[in-house]
Amino acid sequence: MAIPSSMNVDKAAGRSADETIALDAQALSAQLKAMRERLFAPASQKTLRSFTSGEAARLVGVSDGYLRQLTLAGEGPQPQIGSAGRRYYSLADIDALRRFLADQALAKGNEAKARTYLKWRDPARNEHLQVISVTNFKGGSGKTTSAVHLAQYLAMMGHRVLAVDLDPQASLSALFGYQPELDLSGNDTIYGAIRYDDEVRPLREIIRKTYFHGLDLVPGNLELQEFEHQTPRALSTRKPGDENSLFFARVQQALETVADDYDVVVLDCPPQLGYLTLSSLCASTSVIVTVHPQMLDVASMSQFLFMTADLLAVVREAGGSLNFDFLRYLVTRFEPHDGPQTQIVGFLRSLFGDRVLTAPMLKSTAVSDAGLTKQTLYEVGRENFSRGTYDRAMESLDAVNAEIEKLIHTAWGR
Repeated sequence: MAIPSSMNVDKAAGRSADETIALDAQALSAQLKAMRERLFAPASQKTLRSFTSGEAARLVGVSDGYLRQLTLAGEGPQPQIGSAGRRYYSLADIDALRRFLADQALAKGNEAKARTYLKWRDPARNEHLQVISVTNFKGGSGKTTSAVHLAQYLAMMGHRVLAVDLDPQASLSALFGYQPELDLSGNDTIYGAIRYDDEVRPLREIIRKTYFHGLDLVPGNLELQEFEHQTPRALSTRKPGDENSLFFARVQQALETVADDYDVVVLDCPPQLGYLTLSSLCASTSVIVTVHPQMLDVASMSQFLFMTADLLAVVREAGGSLNFDFLRYLVTRFEPHDGPQTQIVGFLRSLFGDRVLTAPMLKSTAVSDAGLTKQTLYEVGRENFSRGTYDRAMESLDAVNAEIEKLIHTAWGR
């Protein structure tokens, strides 16, 4: 059969468009695999750097001098000693430090002090699982960057965190070192736990440990699109009273099966307002909407909010529960010396007030440079950048994530 000229994008080779694209995909995948093997040799897996004693002290909430005293006394987890006597702690060591200090505080009857070290939620105090959707249906808004840094920050601060990649493009999974077409097979995403047929799996079997202590992952890949395709079919064949086919409850039901293991779940939503995003929003206790302060992005955000409100109203009428602890707009990729951007941020603050997070996520070459090696800023050391660039970016990230952490604690009544 002759290939139509409109489909023949590689006439010299006589290949059709789909054949050319498939070959390009294979070539790109092979090169990405080779790059990963070079970056993360010998096991082609990412590892997390160690933290200096000063960084460990800041994360735990004590002075570096106090950590040195503990080391000299042989108390608590002992650091690794590097060149020139420098002390280094793994993230697991830092978590063990928190437990040691909390136990000391409890031994003295100071429960309030112990809770400043151990951040785990307490169900006995009605501290519910916090499920945060990070969403926007316009690409380039910094959604995945915001989601991954938030999840890592919360883990570094001592929370038990589950990150869920709901985006078929799987950018969040890539930042954790996964190459979806090579590392994942069928039913390895949350789709395996929310599908409508007999092949459904428990979410606990899908969750993967990461190299980041305290942070687990449900990776994503293209099979997530199946939920968008199968849901209309399930709705069309739904029988009255059949709760199993209610698409908007499926992510929530899956998360409930592992709720006891985590304090916070961070959902990285796809850049579209489909069934996955709606199911994510219905599972959420809180929502972060990322917005790039450009007029086209703000106009897009307006349409996103109209569509979301209409669709969630339909879900509510169908029995869905929508009770958010907080809804916040996060300004991302902000350039403070850009006059038009500053005006747009002022416009958003005047319009939405406290619902716009006080701290914006600054645009930084440090974040983009770290991304070249599939890393986040929390994973790379200060020595890899100019001090000013790194410090400004880190200060911005910490300010944003600390503000969100405070909202979580407020929702818990702390």
